[in-house]
Formats: sequence, structure tokens, C-alpha cells
Amino acid sequence: MNCEPLECAVGEGEANLRVQGPETFATFEQHLFREVIQMNIYVGNLSYDATDDDLREAFESYGTVDTANVIRDHYSGRSRGFGFVEMPDQVEAEAAIAGLDGQEIVGRPVKVNEARPRPPRGERRGGGRRDDDDRDRW
Repeated sequence: MNCEPLECAVGEGEANLRVQGPETFATFEQHLFREVIQMNIYVGNLSYDATDDDLREAFESYGTVDTANVIRDHYSGRSRGFGFVEMPDQVEAEAAIAGLDGQEIVGRPVKVNEARPRPPRGERRGGGRRDDDDRDRW
């Protein structure tokens, strides 16, 4: 396939990139949009003493961390033993997952992997609701 060179504006400046073919453009596009993909990371088996700052500190050695949250019980405020970290760069996030899985954070070896999306919740209906048409009468 013979393609004409394309001009692509990069960033806010006046720089342009001359692309020779579709393969080069695909590589450029992946590089350009690589940092847009934010990765949510699950961290399990956390010590109950671990804080948000402990998580952030461990992951920042691999790159930029947007958020680091230890999940806490709603009523007691005690850690539930897991948390989530969001990193804006997918490559850095994958390096953090590989580097921290099985390593100790606050004295416990943690399980680190990409967080799975939350499954959709079913329709919630409160108890005691019933329609008059559906009642069985004798």
C-alpha cells in the first residue's frame, strides 16, 4: 500500500509530525494517547495499619499517582484490608503492578493487580412494596 505523507499537529505548539504510512501513524497514535488511559489498581491483603499515604508512597516510586485510597468500614472507620490506586500512565501502572505484587507494604505482602470494573447492580426494590393487582385473594 502506498500512502502519502500526513501532517499531524502535536500538542499546543506548532510542531508537526510527518507520517509515512498507516503503521507509523498507528504507533504515533498509541504514543500520543498512551497517557490518557488511566489505570485503576487493586491492592489486597493490606495491613489494617496501612494508610492512604503508605499506598501513595509505595506506588510513586513507579510513577505518577492520581489517587491512593485504603477502603475503610463505613461504621467503624477501620481498614477493610484492601485499597485502590489510580495511575494516569498505563506503562507506569503495569510496572508498579509487576514490581509490587507480593512485596511488603506496612509489614504484609500485598496482592496487586488491575482492578476489575464493578459489576452492574440489579434493580433495587425496597421490602414491603406490592402492587394491588398482584395480590392473591381468596
